[in-house]
Amino acid sequence: MKKMLMLGLVAGAMLSVSACSNPDYEKKDDMTSAPLPTLPPAAAGKDSAAVAQQQADQELSAVNATKVIKKMQPVM
Repeated sequence: MKKMLMLGLVAGAMLSVSACSNPDYEKKDDMTSAPLPTLPPAAAGKDSAAVAQQQADQELSAVNATKVIKKMQPVM
């Protein structure tokens, strides 16, 4: 029983390795990093640094978290 289990595990491992390897995969070694775009200002007309500072200063509580989550969800 143990020999059949080991044989099955080895066969399964070999199948998964052979199925996951892709010989047509091309690595892109010449990738360069691009700078991130600037954050857009908030809808209230404030710059993004002021909005980020305001959110950082906001007290962490369940009520505030619920308000933020409701703002992020689309209105149906």
